[in-house]
Amino acid sequence: MWNQIADRISQVSSTKFQVESRRSVSGGCINQGYAITGNELTYFVKINQASQVDMFEAEAFGLKQMLATRTIRVPEPICWGIADHSSYLVMEWLEFGRATTQAWEEMGRKLAAMHQAGGSSQFGWERNNTIGSTPQINTWTENWGDFFAEHRIGYQLQLAKRRGGSFPDYPQVVEVVKDFLADRMPEPSLVHGDLWSGNAAVLETGEPVILDPATYYGDREVDIAMTELFGGFPAAFYRGYNQVFPLDEGYERRKTLYNLYHILNHFNLFGGGYGSQANRMLGQILASQ
Repeated sequence: MWNQIADRISQVSSTKFQVESRRSVSGGCINQGYAITGNELTYFVKINQASQVDMFEAEAFGLKQMLATRTIRVPEPICWGIADHSSYLVMEWLEFGRATTQAWEEMGRKLAAMHQAGGSSQFGWERNNTIGSTPQINTWTENWGDFFAEHRIGYQLQLAKRRGGSFPDYPQVVEVVKDFLADRMPEPSLVHGDLWSGNAAVLETGEPVILDPATYYGDREVDIAMTELFGGFPAAFYRGYNQVFPLDEGYERRKTLYNLYHILNHFNLFGGGYGSQANRMLGQILASQ
């Protein structure tokens, strides 16, 4: 497998590469990760089952689209495919450093710039991708409320019911979400889609970087909401973001709904107490309508 991957790196980089050493590193919750080194070059490689090659291809496409905005740093994808019985994604190797207040503020400013970059008149994406290992449906939709109700909350709710979760009826929730977002008409922004603290870092140079996207065009607030879900980002991040692209009135009210998507997904991935947390959030949303 490693020789095949090295050959592919050589082809796309036009520079001969051979794996002289490799070591295991974190690859996220669902992938194996490796640092491979040769010819004084190092790459980061994610490995999964061969059936997951579409997931890696979608991630690479998302990274390329984020890079094209020339705003915030993301790892550059090098190549991807199938070697032996495994799928792989090769990316540039990044050396992480210590995050400073200045770096967090810059991350906020650069994320805001990406959100302002435009690129679509509709919500969705060119292809479906994944959020964790869960399929993420990105069918192009003109109305944000319809998109989020049907392809985010509604889809996750259907999966959760199949998993045995006890939740309010799908048609009721979808209609409530549409009503909840009826007055929300944002411009479509290219969003990271899975922006929690584990997917944000700072390089040795002090440059901020975001990783492991679940990219699509959506309401920019979904990224900001998720940064608050699992512990939150430092205050400097939000200060930097609002310097460039201040949040709209009503964000605090919408935040719970946007994070419900991720809690339902965590129930579908891990079960446990995420089900009761999702029901509490659903209760707040239903009660507000």
